[in-house]
Amino acid sequence: MRELDVSPTEYRRLRNDLRSLSINVVARLADVPNPDVVIVGGGPGQAEQMSDGSLHEWLRAVDRTPAWTASVCTGTLILAAAGVLEGRRATTHWGALEHLAEFGVTPANERVVIDGHYATAAGVSAGIDMALTLAGLIAGGDVAQALQLLIEYAPEPPYNSGSPDSAPAEVVHAVPARLTCCRTWGARTAGR
Repeated sequence: MRELDVSPTEYRRLRNDLRSLSINVVARLADVPNPDVVIVGGGPGQAEQMSDGSLHEWLRAVDRTPAWTASVCTGTLILAAAGVLEGRRATTHWGALEHLAEFGVTPANERVVIDGHYATAAGVSAGIDMALTLAGLIAGGDVAQALQLLIEYAPEPPYNSGSPDSAPAEVVHAVPARLTCCRTWGARTAGR
């Protein structure tokens, strides 16, 4: 999704570089000065959002208004680069966790971290855990449990390779070559 513009200045349909996903922009960042919740996703395209610009300016400007500012996967790096997580604990995908310290953030090797009004999730599946956690904090445990049942979230993974601590060594060593978001980010920060 390298072509996806997360800070559109006009109303239009955005498509990813594979043309497999499209999003209709119904509001520009400037149209949302007081969001209730902010969620920043990561993954492909995250590295392009690390430089200070309109997205970072908006994140800093609205940081005092939402009940929750949250991120999933390497979206935490975007929040950290914007400066809103400085001095806080946060998590991100294990392949990028060490980079949080570069922004004054204390890395936490946990699936979900709550620190003040910030919620961060380690990876994609941890994003579901975070969403249910936030649902419980915002609307109550009964609502969160109903949502969990509605989406039938009762994970039983076929392998025990969900973290570097549990995956076989050969799998752990093979994965970094596939982490383009973290590899690209590391190359961009080399020599900082």
